Amino acid sequence: MSEPDGVVVGDAGFHGPPDEAGMVEVGYTVVPGYRRQGYARAMLRALLVRAAADPDVRTVRARIGSDNTASLACIEGFGFTRIGEQGDERVGLTITFEVPADAIQAG
Repeated sequence: MSEPDGVVVGDAGFHGPPDEAGMVEVGYTVVPGYRRQGYARAMLRALLVRAAADPDVRTVRARIGSDNTASLACIEGFGFTRIGEQGDERVGLTITFEVPADAIQAG
């Protein structure tokens, strides 16, 4: 994966600080022209490393649309477990995954 200079390839971050239970939710997206080049996995890996290093974080959550096969494949190997799903007329079926911070794998 070669990184283009000064080009935005996507966006990643936490949806907020850890809640009272120590849960943070991650989110990431890659610009269409840069998809399938490993950027999403690199962003997710960086988010998980950061979360695992925070003593206030106990759990990391990711919510992914059931039709987003690329993102569903992206989280494989990071230790996430499917914990539920939620339907919504606007966005469709969303699957929720979590991984304990002390079980985060390098992916």
